Amino acid sequence: MKGEFHAPDLFHEFFPGFVDGNGEAHNLWLSDFAGGLFALDRLMFVRLLCVVAIIVFFVLAMRDPKKVPGKFQSMAEMLLDFVRIHIAEDILGKKEGRRFLPLITTIFMLALFMNLPSVIPFLNISPNARIGMPLVMALMGYIAMIYAGAKRYGFFKFLKSSVVVPNIPWFLHILVVPIEFFSTFILRPATLAIRLMANMLSGHLILVLLFSATNFFFWQFNGWMAVSGLTLIAAVAFTLFELLVIFLQAYIFALLTAVYIELSLHADEH
Repeated sequence: MKGEFHAPDLFHEFFPGFVDGNGEAHNLWLSDFAGGLFALDRLMFVRLLCVVAIIVFFVLAMRDPKKVPGKFQSMAEMLLDFVRIHIAEDILGKKEGRRFLPLITTIFMLALFMNLPSVIPFLNISPNARIGMPLVMALMGYIAMIYAGAKRYGFFKFLKSSVVVPNIPWFLHILVVPIEFFSTFILRPATLAIRLMANMLSGHLILVLLFSATNFFFWQFNGWMAVSGLTLIAAVAFTLFELLVIFLQAYIFALLTAVYIELSLHADEH
């Protein structure tokens, strides 16, 4: 309704669609097609669009690479070089950086492209604002972290090196070992996923509130029409800031993944 002001509706945006006990679909698309096999909600649809966008972007950029690159090839090479030089090689070194580069690049591109819809008209929401995709990417990094340490030291030696702090009194191990285990194997993937989700969710909510307030002051509070100009300026300014957050969160996620892999590769160097 024109002029109506209300808080953002988290239920329809961020909670997955479902089928109730009566067989009625809620917030699901294609629920009647093929017995619901391909049913999906809006956020899952945006995720699929992002995956298609990644594929199309790199196909267009790299299908016919030239020595003098075009705009798509230049953008793709810039992104790939950024991940290779400033994340993988900077943290892991050239040898290990090259080894884990495909994983780190995949995580960076997924995070970046799935953050972008938060500022794209008619999408207006990042798939990373729901915990599912950040959790998947965090698990990818978590598996790589354990693999890197287990491959170098063997699993049990890696586990011991990760949780046992040397040169402390024996009785302190009763306290320190559970803390180190929780910090290394629980908090690392959890904080990766929650940090990304919380940043994209909070950005979405602030943008919704600013644009809703602009609509409210302009159409309903006639005496406050000037305030709508201020909220519109604030909304545009925050949109520009959100562009920085989009890139920064993808960078931080990929960077911390590389850092955790590096810590696993040197687990015995407490």
